[in-house]
Amino acid sequence: MGRKTFQDMTVKQTLNRVKEMPFAWSINPYRGCAHGCSFCYARATHSFLGMQADDSFQNHIFVKVNAAEALEQQLSRLASKHGGDLRELARAVGLVAIGTATDPYQQVEAKARLTRACLEVLAKYQIPTTITTRSPLILRDLDILRELPLRSINISINTLDAGLSRRLEPAASFPRKRLETVQRLAEDGLPAGIFLAPILPYLTDGTENLRELIAQARQHRAAFAVPSVLRLVPDVKAWYFSVLAQHYPKLLPAYRQLYRGTYPPRSYTEPLLQRVQQLLDRYRLPASPPARLRREPQPVQSAAVVPVGQRVEQLSFLF
Repeated sequence: MGRKTFQDMTVKQTLNRVKEMPFAWSINPYRGCAHGCSFCYARATHSFLGMQADDSFQNHIFVKVNAAEALEQQLSRLASKHGGDLRELARAVGLVAIGTATDPYQQVEAKARLTRACLEVLAKYQIPTTITTRSPLILRDLDILRELPLRSINISINTLDAGLSRRLEPAASFPRKRLETVQRLAEDGLPAGIFLAPILPYLTDGTENLRELIAQARQHRAAFAVPSVLRLVPDVKAWYFSVLAQHYPKLLPAYRQLYRGTYPPRSYTEPLLQRVQQLLDRYRLPASPPARLRREPQPVQSAAVVPVGQRVEQLSFLF
């Protein structure tokens, strides 16, 4: 793994409008992700900054130092249009997803605290929120999570094989630790489940692998398990195939056959997802997060936002 570097960046807005998704807006306090998941579809986003979808995605992290302040400004303007009525604001904004293109609880968050600061703003305005992460660091923010009208907390995990996990997602937490995180969140009354994602052909798509993971998710009190199959855009495909060549070279011919495009053919995905659904039915796990929020939005006291200078400093010592 290469040396981690961090680059501060400022943004004009933190909420980014999303189309044709089950949420209306996304928030990503960072660009790039130190977890280094070889299959991550977000690797391609570094190309927007003139970089490659290679290990620069996990080694060159952009830190949006004013993310919370920009979010406060956006929501304040929207709130004024609704006369300060938080219920009307929540309805107008809709669901906000944190962690769509980078893990909001990757290692740098322990020091930078940008995700926490954004959550404080979302709690202040009672914005419906969903969070996706691979990290137990989310447990640090239980106090804020309790104040949010949460739709779901999605812990991504696709295998219980620690060795496989370490080879393909080298700096993410171990699978068992993620399951423990789900259980701790559930014990706190929060709507936590797993994203069984991505399912990796010939690596994590075996029935026993899927059965064991779903059974353990149920045992750890997951409220749901959402499956999805690996997709590979060209830039990500090149990197993922290079990792396969290093660790699983015998699988490359089969992968090249299966991934002639971004998605594998329906002849592969349909039987696979049918098997997953049968296992979900067996262990009584829904294949989607709850349709309703944990609770209706309620007015809360304004949350203080930590000044930028106190959140981001001397980050290189973390790695």
